[in-house]
Amino acid sequence: MRAGQRQKAGRAGLRWLRSLAGVVGLGLASMAAGAAVPEPAAVPAAPAHELILSASINRSYVIGSKLVTLSGLYLRTGEGTFEHFGPNLLHVSAASFDPRDHRMIYLAMLNGALVSRDGGERFRIATGWDMTEPKDVAVDPNAPDTVYLALPDGFAVSTDRGWTWGRREKGLPDRGKYTQAIEVDRTRAGRLLIGCEAGVFLTENGGVRWRRVLPTRATVYDVRQSPANPAWWMAATQRDGVQVSRDSGATWTRIPDLAEDGAWYNIDFGTLQPNRIALSSWNQGLVVSEDGGRTWTPRREGLPTDGRIMRVGIDPDTDALYVSVRTEDVYRSDDFGRTWRETGLKGSTVSQFLFLRKPSP
Repeated sequence: MRAGQRQKAGRAGLRWLRSLAGVVGLGLASMAAGAAVPEPAAVPAAPAHELILSASINRSYVIGSKLVTLSGLYLRTGEGTFEHFGPNLLHVSAASFDPRDHRMIYLAMLNGALVSRDGGERFRIATGWDMTEPKDVAVDPNAPDTVYLALPDGFAVSTDRGWTWGRREKGLPDRGKYTQAIEVDRTRAGRLLIGCEAGVFLTENGGVRWRRVLPTRATVYDVRQSPANPAWWMAATQRDGVQVSRDSGATWTRIPDLAEDGAWYNIDFGTLQPNRIALSSWNQGLVVSEDGGRTWTPRREGLPTDGRIMRVGIDPDTDALYVSVRTEDVYRSDDFGRTWRETGLKGSTVSQFLFLRKPSP
């Protein structure tokens, strides 16, 4: 693996230190000359989150082609572009990081769950032949040794940071337990909701026992919890529209203003402005709300006219809105979808926008 493909640990911090060193050097030189020391320029606040993408780039690629494309994990640089790090990995569905140690990375991809303990330099397949093609992976923020894995035929858990895995499917149906999405309740260890082919299922004890809280006719593609109100949840479905719960996932209602048929892929909430919500869809494209879901507006102008919006993400530091247009580009909007600009990764399809909180200094 080329060195340029690796994440440069702490490069933002190094740039800041070099800038600070320049200011200090200027001040010392002025003091030596007897001149007044100028006021140091204000240093912009560093973002509190890294943006990491799980992306596949295969536009124009055919087997045997000499065209080289890099898929897997990408990190947003200080210039707003994206830099590949780690191995070239096809079809990474999701990534999750240990909040205590970001060198611990878990990936869901074709061969199974992959684990890195050195920040992405090396990965190993952590699951066996009976746990392949996972769709999602999530670390429990309140019990970080515990990792959850969504499988095409059920659900698995590791309680030892990915060394061993076991299935926990009591309460899931024999048919319809295909699991696409995991969302861990940030307020309580072991409480999570998953999106399956047969609906949304809830566990209060880390998967030991499940119960269905929302039956659906087809797959639930995404389940999300509001960053502002832990009781507010939403689910994006294949054939039952977009569903909302205001009681921590116990009961659900469909949002009537949004199309019922046609797949809704994912949901993201704003953090700076919690009433902002963005939805991605194959048929509807991008639809947003800025009043907590009371009204909804398409925001496709400036995006490719035939583009399918595969993923959306809202930056918790700035409220910048990112979308992945299938096999096109990643686009960014700083006015919540009214205008757009390309940010790179031409030919990509993003499966996840992950805003990872940086560790405290």
